[in-house]
Amino acid sequence: MYDHLEIRCPRLGGEVTFSYCEKEGGDLPCPRIILCWQPHFPVVEYLKGKLTQTQWDRFSNQAAKHKVTTLVELIEAAKKRKDIS
Repeated sequence: MYDHLEIRCPRLGGEVTFSYCEKEGGDLPCPRIILCWQPHFPVVEYLKGKLTQTQWDRFSNQAAKHKVTTLVELIEAAKKRKDIS
C-alpha cells in the first residue's frame, strides 16, 4: 500500500522507500519511521495493524541510533555480504 513511497532519509542522506524503513531494523522498523513518515500518512495506525504486540512493544522502546553508528553497521553488513558471495 505505502511500500513504493519515497522520502529523503535524514540518517542515510538519500532517497529510501517506505518498505526499506519498515525493515531497516531487521524484524522491526527504523526507530525514526514515525517521525519521518507521519506527515505523509497515519504511520502509527499502519504499524500497529502490521506488527504483533510484542514487535510493537520492542519497536516503541528502542532508542534511535546515531547516524555514524548506523553507517558503520551498514558498512559492516555490506562487508559480510561481500565475503559470503
